[in-house]
Amino acid sequence: MTRTIMCRKYKEELEGLERAPFPGAKGQDIYDNVSAKAWGDWQKHQTLLINEKRLNMMNAEDRKYLQGEMEKFFSGEEYAKAEGYVPPSE
Repeated sequence: MTRTIMCRKYKEELEGLERAPFPGAKGQDIYDNVSAKAWGDWQKHQTLLINEKRLNMMNAEDRKYLQGEMEKFFSGEEYAKAEGYVPPSE
């Protein structure tokens, strides 16, 4: 049986994550309030940001920037987009 949660990003009841994406309070908050759909959307968007902005995940400042953008993404605030990216047409 799948677990449903009220998704912070999409403001509706959706399937939750199977487990917290990382340890600690932040991981638990995401587990409790972010749907699997929103998490998947964030993972795709984060990959675009890492590639477009040439972020280095070994660099603490780049990780801090990405975490800030993740917070904005899930809370509905304006978040960074990959400049010039055009999604493929289906």
